[in-house]
Amino acid sequence: MKIILLSLITGAVVGFVFALFKLPIPAPPALPGIMGIIGIYLGYQFYLWIAANILK
Repeated sequence: MKIILLSLITGAVVGFVFALFKLPIPAPPALPGIMGIIGIYLGYQFYLWIAANILK
């Protein structure tokens, strides 16, 4: 939980600094960006499952 909270705080600080200097946000649009992150996570978990169950 500590890592999640630190990640959220770091992201908020970076977003604030980018807005302060009037720079474009360093992230993709909200929903597509979130779906991309979820896809990466699911692909990683799928590989771990295949490695544990099929590639023994």
